[in-house]
Amino acid sequence: MSSFMSVFASLVERLATLLQPLFHASATAAAIILFTAFVRLLVHPLSRAGARGQRDRLKLQPRIAELRKKHKKNPEALQKAIMELHREEKVSPLSGCLPMLFQMPAFFLLYHLFSSKSIGGDPNALLGHTLGAAPLGGNFKDALTHGGLFGEQGLVYVALFALVAAVATFNYRRAKRQMALSAAAAPAPTADQQQVPGMGAMTAMSKYMPLMSFMTLFSVGVVPLAAALYVVTSTTWSAVERAVLYRDMPYGAAAMAPAL
Repeated sequence: MSSFMSVFASLVERLATLLQPLFHASATAAAIILFTAFVRLLVHPLSRAGARGQRDRLKLQPRIAELRKKHKKNPEALQKAIMELHREEKVSPLSGCLPMLFQMPAFFLLYHLFSSKSIGGDPNALLGHTLGAAPLGGNFKDALTHGGLFGEQGLVYVALFALVAAVATFNYRRAKRQMALSAAAAPAPTADQQQVPGMGAMTAMSKYMPLMSFMTLFSVGVVPLAAALYVVTSTTWSAVERAVLYRDMPYGAAAMAPAL
């Protein structure tokens, strides 16, 4: 693990060196943003596949409605029949989760790199690199102790929080609008639908999903600044990507795909 982190640290430093003429002291921060964009490009095919999977599941809704009528008194048989339908049509209920799962290693790699005081037995020089005045190895609490919220370091976090809040508000308004359209177009669920295992949890989760984007504010405040840059860049990318890929889908289909 130590040798792997040394290689990754070297790659970050080389990329920062290439970007230094353009971004000067913030070249390492720019390298992290570019690295995040590269990761998102790699998983974009999975995001597109997830969107196609959501569309395929929407096409199955009439057949699922028929199954609900057929097994309205037997929730277990209904759940089994729905799973069999998904299997026959080669539709995976978890396809929308793959982009998030593939991104997690990249996030934890950055988190570990900028949380470690030494790499390969040598002092971690990356911790001293900055975005503005804020060290990439520091966090919001550190910034507050060096000048407060409106100090040089604090203002970096104020800018990040403002960006995250803007993206979260965009996601929230879009999700609420789609939720209203979906509720107006869909009939109220029948009693047998409410009895399907997991259906109540899915419905409750969809109601609170618009608020999940605001949880990113907490993440940005507690992780090292380098990892926070990854989160902010990835979340912003997701907002744009989802707005495009799920633009013609009702809220119920689009909301269940993880946003990160």
